[in-house]
Amino acid sequence: MALFYSGFLLAVPTANKDAYADMARKGWEIFKDYGCLAIHENWGVDVPDGKVTSFPMAVQKKEDETVVFSWLVWPDQKTATAGFESMMKDPRMKDMQKMPFDGKRMMWGGFEELVSLSQPTAA
Repeated sequence: MALFYSGFLLAVPTANKDAYADMARKGWEIFKDYGCLAIHENWGVDVPDGKVTSFPMAVQKKEDETVVFSWLVWPDQKTATAGFESMMKDPRMKDMQKMPFDGKRMMWGGFEELVSLSQPTAA
């Protein structure tokens, strides 16, 4: 069985870094209840502007914003789809509606794992 990923790319006002992290932690409490296996939120520290395309261009990043790249790990697409549908009805999501970023510039999509390789970690 291949894992399924919900990926997100967005611009967050740099001043809202802590608020975004808090939102992600609160979101995890809901996501895991609907089958999500893991959440990864990544704050951009080396995300260059491009000439034709780039992460900053894709999210229309402003000078006072930072690019965030995140993904949720699901056991499969069926669980992800059912999880998102159920979460929209969960009363806890009401607390998540005040987002510390402009949701209109967020991109998202679902991805099947194609190749997964890793270096063993030292014990």
